[in-house]
Amino acid sequence: MGVHALALLASDSDRTLTSDEIAAGIDTNPVVVRRILSSLQDAGLVSSQKGPTGGSRLAQSPKKISLAAVYQAIEKRPVLHVPYSASGVKDSHARKVTASVKDIFQSANKAISGELEGITIAQVVKRTQRGKK
Repeated sequence: MGVHALALLASDSDRTLTSDEIAAGIDTNPVVVRRILSSLQDAGLVSSQKGPTGGSRLAQSPKKISLAAVYQAIEKRPVLHVPYSASGVKDSHARKVTASVKDIFQSANKAISGELEGITIAQVVKRTQRGKK
């Protein structure tokens, strides 16, 4: 949803958009959009102003906002992660499997992050506009 919100802001960069407008554009609840915009603002990707004349807009060029930055702003953990710590596992086999999986996940996350780093919001917008008639 963060990518959707940023793509909408990039597509209509002449003005600020309210959370209601963004929510309507991505078919979700404005409360969800406000939560996402808050995370994006904390990361410096959007600037927002509250109040009746408020709204949000991109804080950076869409050419500079990578999908990796969007993911990191919204999600506080890697794409692949082990949901528990191996330190509490008593069985040595289970500890070894957990450690092995963590290593595999770290490699996969590095590859995913590298791929997302190479794609920008501007590229997403351009791809979506190609599909329009």
